[in-house]
Order: sequence, then C-alpha cells, then structure tokens
Amino acid sequence: MNDSTFTIFIVFGIIWISMATAGVIAVLKADGQKIRFGKTGLIIIIPIIVPIIVTLAYAAFKGTF
Repeated sequence: MNDSTFTIFIVFGIIWISMATAGVIAVLKADGQKIRFGKTGLIIIIPIIVPIIVTLAYAAFKGTF
C-alpha cells in the first residue's frame, strides 16, 4: 500500500474516533452526568482497543501489512 494513502487513512480514522469521543462526552455533560469509567466500561473497551493497538504495532515494526 502506498505510504501516503495509508497515512491519510490512519489520520482520518484518528480524527473520526476523536470526534466520536467528544460527541459522547458532550452528550453526557449535557445531561449533567459525571464522566466515569467502571468495570463494565473496561470490559467493553479493552477487547476493542487491544487488537487495534497490536495490529498497528505489528504494522509499524514489520513495515507493511
């Protein structure tokens, strides 16, 4: 894959995830709720984040998919 295309794809993905996170925080703050992470939140987020980090780390060290 062309490096510039891959970089644009990753940057767009990071921006998209940041906007989604900001949107969720804005919705929670609008209702006056406190932002907190419990055990259930960790059970949900860890299986999502760990494979993404492992895949990106593998790609970074390997140099290609």
